[in-house]
Amino acid sequence: MFGRISNTWSLMGQSWQILKQDKEMLIFPLISGICCILVTASFVIPMIANDSWMPPDVDTPDGQVREGTTKEQVLYYSKLFAFYCCTYLVMIFFNSAIIGCAAMRMNGQNPTVADGFRIAGARFPSIVGWALIAATVGLILRIIEDKNEKIGRFVAGLLGMAWSLISFLVLPVLVIENETPISALKKSTVMLKRTWGEQVIGGFSFGMIFFLLFLPALLIVGLGAISQSTTILIACIVIAVLYVIILSLIQSTLQVVFQTALYFYAKNGTAPLGFDNEVFQEAFHQR
Repeated sequence: MFGRISNTWSLMGQSWQILKQDKEMLIFPLISGICCILVTASFVIPMIANDSWMPPDVDTPDGQVREGTTKEQVLYYSKLFAFYCCTYLVMIFFNSAIIGCAAMRMNGQNPTVADGFRIAGARFPSIVGWALIAATVGLILRIIEDKNEKIGRFVAGLLGMAWSLISFLVLPVLVIENETPISALKKSTVMLKRTWGEQVIGGFSFGMIFFLLFLPALLIVGLGAISQSTTILIACIVIAVLYVIILSLIQSTLQVVFQTALYFYAKNGTAPLGFDNEVFQEAFHQR
């Protein structure tokens, strides 16, 4: 277990070296985050204004559950589906741009921001198709979760984890091989047999490392709080927020670079340019 985590840490370090060569890739998660905020605001603000942001089935003050009418449920989940579609479309598009740039770098080329947009734009119809599929799955999981708070949340969590695994390599297949969403999902499922362990440990390791890196932000805010100075506290909060934003941009980009490298290894059996083949072999030798 710890050996696999160590391997993934090494892979993350090599992903960092890729990012250092193409720092401009950070522009993609930045724009993606801004667009997601705008999309969220465009849905949430009207729903709050109309008092329609809560699920149709809600707990009443006396402990009972008020079941929404069919019209209320259709309207609510239609809005939720539209929100999922827009959000997934934004995230998938910009992640595709990162994959395009990372793939170029791993093939010995020198990518630019324009290359990322060009590659993602060329795959836009497939990106839209995959966003619709991802939104549909997300909506189904949400409905399951809403229908039963305890059991539904548990079942939705298990199904969501399984979906994340089998679809982990869909985007690299879709972008690099120009496959359709369904074909990319099938190929991702096949690759799952050789990569599932490293996907799970990879996600765990990345999250754990960046959780530790997030702690200084809390320390900065804490120091500002004990200073008993409003000016210092505000300055510390601003510094902490900027730190978290930069850290989040790096994390999201490294995750996609790692995903791209994993795709190349699963497909070719050798590590891409910029990665240590022995580390990949150690990570996968028990498959």
